[in-house]
Amino acid sequence: MDALPDEPPGTPAASTRPAGIARLIVSVARLDPALVFYRDLLGLPVRRRSGDFVWLETGDGVELLLHQRPSAASDAAVSIGFGITGLDAVVRRWIALGGAVIDPPAAQPWGERMAVLRDADGHVVCLCEL
Repeated sequence: MDALPDEPPGTPAASTRPAGIARLIVSVARLDPALVFYRDLLGLPVRRRSGDFVWLETGDGVELLLHQRPSAASDAAVSIGFGITGLDAVVRRWIALGGAVIDPPAAQPWGERMAVLRDADGHVVCLCEL
């Protein structure tokens, strides 16, 4: 990658700390169906709602922002992974709500147990048993 303008090659980044995730943004066609998945199924509390936005908070304090706007799910795009307890029960509940499961709960070669679902907009979401 080329250096930024006026930056000599090999100059360290301005911050000595690596970037942290402050917010994940998920585009959704409609907020209410998205809330069934993220709030009701995964238990993420709503911190604020305004217009086309809902701010939720993950268990480790990262903000998840649902933004109502045109959305196109893609299996090749970024997916979010959540650590949860009760993986089997959560997946059964999602199926009962009519949700799609890509991979049912199973032990993975790297040592964790996980399932892969589609949220209400078809986005890929990985759930790992804590």
